[in-house]
Amino acid sequence: MGKCHHHPGGNNVPSSFFRRMILDALRCGGGGRGHKKRSPPDQPPPRSECEYKKPPGSDNKLSDLLRLSELSEDNEEEEDIGRKMQMLEELKRVVKCLQSSDSSCVLDGAKEVRRLTKDDSQARTNLALLGAIPPLISLLDDSQDSVSHIASLYALLNLAIANDPNKAAIVKSGAIHKMLKLVTEFPNPEVAEAVVANFLGLSALDSNKPIIGSSGAIAFLVKTLKNVDNNTNNSCQEDSLRALYNLSISPLNVFPILETDLIQYIMSKLGDMDVSERILSILCNVVSVAAEARKAINSVPDAFSMLIDVLSWADAPGCQEKASYILMVMAHKSYGDRQAMIEAGVASALLELTLLGSTLAQKRASRILECLRVDKGKQVSENYGGGGGGMSAAISAPQASTTYSSTVQLKDRMEDAMMSEEKKAVKQLVQQSLQNNMKRIVKRANLPHEFLPSDHLKTLTASSTSKSVPF
Repeated sequence: MGKCHHHPGGNNVPSSFFRRMILDALRCGGGGRGHKKRSPPDQPPPRSECEYKKPPGSDNKLSDLLRLSELSEDNEEEEDIGRKMQMLEELKRVVKCLQSSDSSCVLDGAKEVRRLTKDDSQARTNLALLGAIPPLISLLDDSQDSVSHIASLYALLNLAIANDPNKAAIVKSGAIHKMLKLVTEFPNPEVAEAVVANFLGLSALDSNKPIIGSSGAIAFLVKTLKNVDNNTNNSCQEDSLRALYNLSISPLNVFPILETDLIQYIMSKLGDMDVSERILSILCNVVSVAAEARKAINSVPDAFSMLIDVLSWADAPGCQEKASYILMVMAHKSYGDRQAMIEAGVASALLELTLLGSTLAQKRASRILECLRVDKGKQVSENYGGGGGGMSAAISAPQASTTYSSTVQLKDRMEDAMMSEEKKAVKQLVQQSLQNNMKRIVKRANLPHEFLPSDHLKTLTASSTSKSVPF
């Protein structure tokens, strides 16, 4: 059993210490529930070791420990409340700086907002509630200093991180048009990069997508994407592409996208594994909305060859699934696109994908193949069954008195009409081989001449698809 200890408590002692002291006191002074051996009536019950060592006044000490523990917890709560009040006062001071008429104070306030909201979600909410957003947006057009512009843009960017109400409030305050005006009137790579980052964050909210798309931001993002590809960093290129993907999710933004040359540009970049999946995601979003989007894809030279090549990227199943979706939609919508796919060699790639692709890619590949098969069947039916007159009338309503030989002849003519030149040549070689084999067998057996193949046998062998000879 542990010995009982008394510690001169104080308000600064950690609460864990008091809990440990209370447990020790309970072990020594508290009653146990274990089975106790009964003593004879004439003897007093045995006393435990702790009871012998229990000092006088231990009950008072236990109550003191409990009181100290409660005081310590109250102090911790008071300290937490004190910290929150101190932070709130600091946030109020920052907002007051933003609303000041002193430009240097406003700049310091914007920098403080950026710092305070970098990792603190509660600060983002509180600053927005205190009114930090309007002065930050006003700073975009009240100043001609790029340092102030960059500070304001990144402050707004941090305010919008994982905070949908702030995203909506920034867009409703007219920030998008001010940002576009800023990059037009004060061209600066750092400012443009900050604007792109803001468009990426703000476009993540669905209600913002149509507003940003109709503002002219798509043309700016496409222009930035193409310029970045030539001279500046990859992070801005990635942000531009991701922002365009966010905007392409809204059907209302498909036509603004088609007004640019984005489709043609990203198709030319298909094959770069760093951006290919994002490119295919954009194409998936636009191809199912408008026929103009499908025409834009089809207008790119070797577009189907490039998409079919993606189907063989076994190490990129996401790309395979997206490419198969694009091909599936285009095959379903257009006969001309189906023919272009067949000419580009889509069949073998689809067959391989149905065997080796992911579950989703296999399903989509099977649908494309079914679409191509049904289309081919319709074409055959139109060519040989629906042309009106001629063979169609003879085949569709045979007379009951038609003889066996005439039926065979009709079947031959139908098969010949539906058979390609290559298959005809193969069939002719098979027929000649069967007849030559029969002649050699008869000659070796010294059979009479009447056992040579008759005309009727030749007819049967000509119409038979089996290698066995029907006697």
